[in-house]
Amino acid sequence: MSKQIKQLGEDIWKTKVDKVNSELFTLTYGSIVAQLCRDFNYNYEEVNAQTFRMGYNIGVRLIDEFLQKTQLPRCSNFRDMAEVVSKVGFKIFLNIVPTVTNWSADVSTFSLVLTENPLADFVELPDDGKATKELWYSNILCGVLRGALEMVQLDCEIAFVSDVLRGDETTEMRVRLVQVLKDEIPAGDQ
Repeated sequence: MSKQIKQLGEDIWKTKVDKVNSELFTLTYGSIVAQLCRDFNYNYEEVNAQTFRMGYNIGVRLIDEFLQKTQLPRCSNFRDMAEVVSKVGFKIFLNIVPTVTNWSADVSTFSLVLTENPLADFVELPDDGKATKELWYSNILCGVLRGALEMVQLDCEIAFVSDVLRGDETTEMRVRLVQVLKDEIPAGDQ
């Protein structure tokens, strides 16, 4: 199944996705982060929160496009979901395929290791002694993933645990399933 999922991501990337210039995307995102740093007086915790919120709002909307393009059925378990996110989701929208690794014993937590990060191309963090300790430059990705998964009834905690921009060897996101949400009909929509 893993090869089929990977091939699906490749096929959709080649045929069904409008592509944007990756350098333009990278520079635009860099400008946004730089402006947030200035707006919040280099309070990197607030910059992280803002980029996460931006990503969450994108993810809530992006899941519709993902489901429409892939026509995939609901994943049967958390492990399958991780493979689909890695091999199809990231491929469709960023043209990368992170490695799914570091599963917890109860299969409720895993890591996505990004061997390449298109958001981090041409980036140098501010040399103020704080940025490399406090700023998660690509935190928007955690927000996107959180928003998208919430829309398919998966409440997850998602955070970076390492980033090459901060001097780490790898860029790694940790995903932990908190709970499977119940399908509920909004009040008044019966």
